[in-house]
Amino acid sequence: MEIPTRYNPKSTEEKRYTYWLEGHYFYSAPNDKEPYTLVIPPPNVTGVLHMGHMLNNTIQDVLIRRARMKGYNACWVPGTDHASIATEAKIVAQLKKEGLSKSDLSREAFLDRAWSWAHKHGGIILEQLKKLGCSCDWDRTKFTMDEELSQAVTKVFVDLYYRGLIYKGHRMVHWDPEAKTTVSDEEVVYEERQGKLYHLKYKVENEDIFITIATTRPETILGDTAVCVHPKDERYAHLKGKKVIVPVVDRVVPIIEDDYVDRTFGTGCLKVTPAHDANDKALADRHGLGFIDIFYDDATINEKGLHYQGKDRFEVRQEIVKELQQLGVLVKVEDYDHKVGVSERTKTVIEPRLSVQWFLKMREIVVPALEAVMDGTIQFYPDKFKNIYRYWMGDVRDWNISRQLWWGHRIPVYYYGEGWEDFVVAETTEEALQIAREKTTNHDLTLGQFRQDPDVLDTWFSSWIWPISVFDGIRHPDNREVSYYYPTQDLVTGPDILFFWVARMIMSGYAFRKKRPFTNVYFTGIVRDKQRRKMSKSLGNSPDPIDLINKYGADGVRVGLLLSTHAGNDLLFDEHLCLQGRNFANKIWNAFRLIMSWKSDKYIETSELNQVALEWFQHRFHQALTRVEKAFLTYRISDALMEIYKLLWDDFCAWYLEIIKPDFGEILPLSVLSKTVGWFENILKLLHPYMPFITEETWQYLKPRSVGEALIITPWPETKSYDAMILDQFEKATQVIGQVRAMRKSQNIPHKELLTLNVLTKSQQALFDPMILKLAHLSELIYVEEEPKEATFSFLLGTDEYFIPMGQNVDLPTEIEKLQKELNYQQGFLSIARKKLSNDRFVSSAPSNVVISERKKESDTLQRIQLLEAQLEHLSR
Repeated sequence: MEIPTRYNPKSTEEKRYTYWLEGHYFYSAPNDKEPYTLVIPPPNVTGVLHMGHMLNNTIQDVLIRRARMKGYNACWVPGTDHASIATEAKIVAQLKKEGLSKSDLSREAFLDRAWSWAHKHGGIILEQLKKLGCSCDWDRTKFTMDEELSQAVTKVFVDLYYRGLIYKGHRMVHWDPEAKTTVSDEEVVYEERQGKLYHLKYKVENEDIFITIATTRPETILGDTAVCVHPKDERYAHLKGKKVIVPVVDRVVPIIEDDYVDRTFGTGCLKVTPAHDANDKALADRHGLGFIDIFYDDATINEKGLHYQGKDRFEVRQEIVKELQQLGVLVKVEDYDHKVGVSERTKTVIEPRLSVQWFLKMREIVVPALEAVMDGTIQFYPDKFKNIYRYWMGDVRDWNISRQLWWGHRIPVYYYGEGWEDFVVAETTEEALQIAREKTTNHDLTLGQFRQDPDVLDTWFSSWIWPISVFDGIRHPDNREVSYYYPTQDLVTGPDILFFWVARMIMSGYAFRKKRPFTNVYFTGIVRDKQRRKMSKSLGNSPDPIDLINKYGADGVRVGLLLSTHAGNDLLFDEHLCLQGRNFANKIWNAFRLIMSWKSDKYIETSELNQVALEWFQHRFHQALTRVEKAFLTYRISDALMEIYKLLWDDFCAWYLEIIKPDFGEILPLSVLSKTVGWFENILKLLHPYMPFITEETWQYLKPRSVGEALIITPWPETKSYDAMILDQFEKATQVIGQVRAMRKSQNIPHKELLTLNVLTKSQQALFDPMILKLAHLSELIYVEEEPKEATFSFLLGTDEYFIPMGQNVDLPTEIEKLQKELNYQQGFLSIARKKLSNDRFVSSAPSNVVISERKKESDTLQRIQLLEAQLEHLSR
């Protein structure tokens, strides 16, 4: 095959991905191999690829490709989430453009639109993941609303209900007025906002006195049912047992006493609005107060709000303040910064609201899930998230699992009476009919008398069983797939869904399989811009990932992301990182073309220099591989990449290829070229999980391959022992070469001019002398027993001294002046260091590592001074 002069990501990526698909290399089915299983964190069906997806899925692909090469039966299950709130919001917005509202459609008509949307947009992000190189088993693609997954969700609800863990309750919830549904605690984000604190006077009934309260939400006085003071607050002792009149509505409400009141906040007097504040609800329960809900579902004021009916809550806030002022009961208004709950999905200010909802009891199912993480059965990387997990699990509240939406898994509760109290829980209507007949002994009940609960389940109620349901382990708990693939090995996810998803999956794993759902959880960081802002389209600070792939190639983007992130640490993204990744891809291609350009002959014997190079690189490769394997064990995936990066760029290209590179017109021994290709192949194997496209392309070009001989399934290299002493000797040899090259540069000595290097050493190590001779361009390297008497350039490495006789073109006075200047500086530095070390107070009080560091500075400086003095002596002869 003709080798292109330049690597072209665009043509390569499409060609190689098609090659993998046609070869069924991503496919997995149960067999006699050990499984390695990943389930993708399912992105929203409405979503498109963003930088967080790029990072998360690149890491997953690295893990699955490495596992495949290590001989595991690698299975990566892709899929998408129906995203109830987000998808429904899209449909509602679409209707609005048509001049329609959700209420204009029947439920069935609305769901038809939702399914059309899902079919049209659901596959977009999965196709984008293919461009990134993700090697998912696409035949296994799941959608949380698929029939079998929906049945699994229903079965789980029914099972938990009959275990006594699901119940219906009238509770205070977080209400999203934009989506018109309740949301969970974890879906509320608290933002610091600048608001106002309004001081209002409530007239005491039948008296000409007032009591003043302070509130940030004056519109809620429309729902006040009491005023509360602290029982020990002497300021209000005279009001015990009395009542006040709520302004605007003229409602007479009692003054109650409760030690919940903070006497130091505001006026120490609290208005009580039980239907719209969780703490007020608790007060109402203790004191037997009434509840007045003043809001419609969209947070406009209902009929309880008198003349404000139909107006938006924030509009009413402005208007009621004016009315309060006109009534003479507005005492003052202060600026007040406070935290406001905002819906994570719609960004709308949340309203606390009393509502009848379905809840899942958490205390029982939390226990094994908490133990599993704390005892190490499930490992977190980084482990700092264990403490966060323990805190949340220890304080977990019952999970509000119902949502007032149409798109989603409908709650399997069937009502058969006139009210909402007569119901049965069942997987199907037919089963509900049978249960109801047995429950009521009314055998005349018909299917037509049943109506299903209108609410749907929280989206997370389907995804918490994801590792089980994708293998049909809920409906068929003993099937071969779930028995083989479950539990999975690794989960890669963001820390922002630790509670939404990770914790709940662990709970469901023990609740339904009595096993952990995965062994390890790798938490990626959050991708941020250089100002540390989270990347988002709304801020306009997030590049389009597909544009990046088109510009830098998928491999370049993958490397750019991973070279700068560590588990649990945020990634400060800079597009320059992708350029660095593309340059690395070009380096691989150029090294490949260089190797392929060399000619060889099997009859040429291997030189001593080439033998040295081969021996060294063998040890260096296995040192790097050992470090890579160790990094993977602790999920330091970026560290592993950096090790491979250095192995290719520094060791293989900058040193190994330079050592063995034949001079113009020369031919390499066939054995050397074959081994070089072999080492290059091994590097490609290590790089493949990170850079799948260019490595597969290069692999196929390197030599003729049989059908099915793809890099993606080539065995991972085996770790072998290495000689650290040889590697240390090589490192010292590179330092010698570096010193000689630096001297050439400083003295403008051309590379073609051969130099002589004399070495004064106590422990002769000549293994890499052939390499030094070639790369430092020396005529000879001589071991001497004493310093040369003629003028020389010299340098010191460890205890060894190196001398290069000076040529005729050296400016001796200038060189002596330069060395004397350096000597004066080092002598001054030594004086400062010794003064510090002669201070007994410093030595006794400073940390030991600081004192050790200062003593090393003294020793190194003294050694440098001795060398400079010796150099000056040589030059002065």
